[in-house]
Amino acid sequence: MEITQFSIEEIKDPTNIIEGKRFEFLLDIEVDEEDELYTEAGLEIRVLVGQKAENEIFILNYFLIDKGDHSYLDFELEEDEKAMILNFCKEELTKEIIE
Repeated sequence: MEITQFSIEEIKDPTNIIEGKRFEFLLDIEVDEEDELYTEAGLEIRVLVGQKAENEIFILNYFLIDKGDHSYLDFELEEDEKAMILNFCKEELTKEIIE
C-alpha cells in the first residue's frame, strides 16, 4: 500500500464539547492488483484523527472508499497498515504545526 496523494482539513467543534482537535485526511491509495483491497478505479481512505492537548495523535475511525462508484468497502485494515497511516498522519500534522 502506498499513499500517492492526500488532503487534510481540521474539523471544527462549534460547541467546544470535544477535547482536543479533530482532523480529516483523505488519502489516495495505490495497492497491488493481488491485494484484496484492489479496485480498478482506485482506492481512497477517509481517516478521522484526534489530537489531544498533550499532542497524542490517534485514529478515531477510517473508511475505505472505491473511487469508481464512491461506495464504502467493508474491509478492515491490517495492524501494520493502520500503523503506517497513523505515522503518515502524525508526520503531516507535525509539518502543519511547524509551518
